[in-house]
Amino acid sequence: MKFSKTLLFTALTALSLNSIAQESIRNVAITAIVEHPALDTIRQGVIEELASEGFVEGKNIKIDFQSAQGSTATAAQIARKFVGDKADIIIPITTPSAQPVVAATRSIPIVFSGVTDPVAAKLVKSWEPSGTNVTGISDHKPIEPQLKLIQTLVPELKSVGYVYSAGEVNSTIVLEELQAAAKQANVKVVPVAVQRSADIGTAARSLNGKVQAIYISEDNAVVSAYEALHKAAVEAKIPVIAADRDTVKRGALAAYAVNQYDIGAETGKVAARILRGEKAGSIATRDVSKMELSINQQTAKALGIQVPESLVKEAKELF
Repeated sequence: MKFSKTLLFTALTALSLNSIAQESIRNVAITAIVEHPALDTIRQGVIEELASEGFVEGKNIKIDFQSAQGSTATAAQIARKFVGDKADIIIPITTPSAQPVVAATRSIPIVFSGVTDPVAAKLVKSWEPSGTNVTGISDHKPIEPQLKLIQTLVPELKSVGYVYSAGEVNSTIVLEELQAAAKQANVKVVPVAVQRSADIGTAARSLNGKVQAIYISEDNAVVSAYEALHKAAVEAKIPVIAADRDTVKRGALAAYAVNQYDIGAETGKVAARILRGEKAGSIATRDVSKMELSINQQTAKALGIQVPESLVKEAKELF
């Protein structure tokens, strides 16, 4: 059978275009130490911002999301998998996921997200452009407004509990900041470290009679098991003030927090710049500074707390 030159040219062109299309699909690897609403919101922000920047899943990017299910060993395995898969960019959400990814590659661009102190976590040497393959968006927020919020909601505050995972560097940094701010405010901090998510409820119960409020940071072990802490706190009539709005939605009394979606969206913007050809090391690490107040009125009623009208008016969200 003979083919005309026109048909042959058309077939070869189609094959060539198909090959180019296949090559143009970029592999975007995303990982988180665990799945819970706050981290899921960050991931949603990343994906939707990438799409608005023209990088659409199934069209010109392929997204591989992996959760470590709370295991640091699994996080390290995921990091090695992404490197072996030759991902075009890796987006680790949270410090426990970012650290093994940064350790696993010096060449694949990395944009971390939701990391409280990337310098202390040794992801970058400073907040300036790193000159390496690493940049990202921090969720760091000043502790003073959060402590002031607790004092406003609990005027008789003399001591505040802090339930945290000692294995998370983010959480230990927040503890140090909380202790420094509380000292200035003449408030005692009672920290309770946990090793496993299963211990969260017991830790909260241990604070009964010792504190007038509990503060929790964006500690992944604590937030992922928040319902257990919430149940224990409500039983003891102790208000919980959180560091993210999703935990307020789940029952915490209030939070001054950075919008998790905004953190993800800013991460997506940086990732898009890199996918267009910029070097990760030329982009400075930064945080999202805008803080918003969320209040759970149902929890306030259950605890018998009268939320000041000034806070109600200020609140971005009322649950």
